[in-house]
Amino acid sequence: MADKRNTRRHRKRLTLKFGVRESDRFAFTEDISPHGMFIKTANAAPPGSTIKIDLSLSEDDVVTMEARVMWAKKVPANMVRLVRKCGMGVRIVRFVAGETRYHSLCEELHAR
Repeated sequence: MADKRNTRRHRKRLTLKFGVRESDRFAFTEDISPHGMFIKTANAAPPGSTIKIDLSLSEDDVVTMEARVMWAKKVPANMVRLVRKCGMGVRIVRFVAGETRYHSLCEELHAR
């Protein structure tokens, strides 16, 4: 499948909580960009759904956003570490808090 993104994603592992109604599942990012991210998880939401994300930039700095699941690949929980791209690719719909801090991180990663 061809990559349809216009922006480059940067490898970055960050802790996050996500969920459809509330952010109650733990996961990690594998890569991020100003417009989206890949979330590594065995609990991927269905494509087309909107999820809430609480992304931890540090212990005291959490960015809250809503995102749309663009694609998902589900695997059994015991296989998550073995399968390269299991989880979901999401596009950020809107920021609830921390938009400036998130974009600053993306710019910093792009400058490297």
